[in-house]
Amino acid sequence: MTARRCEMRGETVGFRSSMQKAVQLGIGLAFIANAVAIFLALTPSQAKGQEVLSPAAQRGLVLLRANCSRCHAISKVGESPLPIAPPFRTLHERYPVEDLQEPLAEGIVTGHPTMPEFRFDPGQVGDIIAYLKSLER
Repeated sequence: MTARRCEMRGETVGFRSSMQKAVQLGIGLAFIANAVAIFLALTPSQAKGQEVLSPAAQRGLVLLRANCSRCHAISKVGESPLPIAPPFRTLHERYPVEDLQEPLAEGIVTGHPTMPEFRFDPGQVGDIIAYLKSLER
């Protein structure tokens, strides 16, 4: 009987050992899956259609969102809220966006009275141009 108990204990120990290995493997796989998910969430994703903007372009987007988005479409899609306001994504089709540096710094004055006059400091102008250039891609 003692030998049988040892055998049974041996089988029990073997079973526990197998279960422990299976649990450890499951935990390891779960850890790897979570690490991959976090990595994919934090990496720039061109596949998702999201372009990663430079810091300057990000600042430019913030400025345009605050000052221009009431009338102009400022992203790669969508219509301008004000029909006569051109979408910013089409500006490069009319002229090089770099040509806007001076008007942005000195104040844009247009032929229609509904557009307010905006003046930006040189750093802001650079940020806005960086964002407008990102729309060309």
